[in-house]
Amino acid sequence: MPGGSSGGSAVAVAARLAPAVTGTDTGGSIRQPAALCGITGLKPTYGRVSRYGMIAYASSLDQGGPMARSAEDAALLMQVMAGFDTKDSTSVDQPVPDYSASLNDDLTGLKIGLPKQFFSSELDSQMAAAIQSAVSEYQKLGATIHEVDMPNLELAIPAYYVIASAECSSNLSRYDGVRFGYRCQNPADLTDLYTRSRGEAFGAEVKRRILTGTYALSAGYYDAYYLKAQQVRRLISDDFKRALSEVDVLMGPVTPNPAFKIGEKTSDPVQMYLEDIYTIAINLAGLPALSISAGFIAGLPVGLQVIGNYFSEAKLLNIGHRYQQVTDWHLKVPKGFE
Repeated sequence: MPGGSSGGSAVAVAARLAPAVTGTDTGGSIRQPAALCGITGLKPTYGRVSRYGMIAYASSLDQGGPMARSAEDAALLMQVMAGFDTKDSTSVDQPVPDYSASLNDDLTGLKIGLPKQFFSSELDSQMAAAIQSAVSEYQKLGATIHEVDMPNLELAIPAYYVIASAECSSNLSRYDGVRFGYRCQNPADLTDLYTRSRGEAFGAEVKRRILTGTYALSAGYYDAYYLKAQQVRRLISDDFKRALSEVDVLMGPVTPNPAFKIGEKTSDPVQMYLEDIYTIAINLAGLPALSISAGFIAGLPVGLQVIGNYFSEAKLLNIGHRYQQVTDWHLKVPKGFE
């Protein structure tokens, strides 16, 4: 499977049907498909790219970004995507740098942090070896490596799925068959219109998240779930601030395993959610992160994730580009896309 939810976009680039595409990332949906398809994907800082026109899933997490074969191509697309938009209340009014100008900057002295929580038992041993090999390439380019501790990262998955599901429940309530989206045929009355339109249009996973979010926001449970998740979110954000005050960027895997077969985990939603274990914390903190191809395991791509401070997209693209100058993983087409 190509990863989700921007998997179709990633496949188009991996199959060389398009040179570059746009994607949206709520909990890893640019970076995970980029990793599993062997391409480059950038999740920008929250507010760097306008969300106007997107179908909102989780408004405080959603962010659009570029996907392409290389960091150089991603920089070109990012140049025209980034910027302030008066039609998006979360858009940040900050100058847009020339993302291509710094692609070839020297990496000597770059401090790379490796969060020890990213290299736990959940990470496939071959994936870990591929990531360590990529980190070694950066050492050859002049970077130094430092282990960092981010103790609250293990709380990211439960916090994310409470917050995202709650916002999903609110955002998707407008798709009721009256104002937006699908409308059922020949409804008997207004209630039938609402229930059948939503029942027929939404898939099982969407319904699961709406129900979870509605429960978390309901009277008597708001403080216990949603409010608590927002408090955990702040702890995770503080972990990133501490780590990024000690190092320039953080590195680790994008996914704990290579791509799995279509349908393999659909019967166990929790196992499917755990595929996002290394990506969702970045969205909770609103930080930018880049996924680049860093090897193959049995013909399946491995994604390296580079996480930076707020509005450091140019630096991330520089770091990705320098790696792609000394390796050729991004030029290889995954099995099945030839």
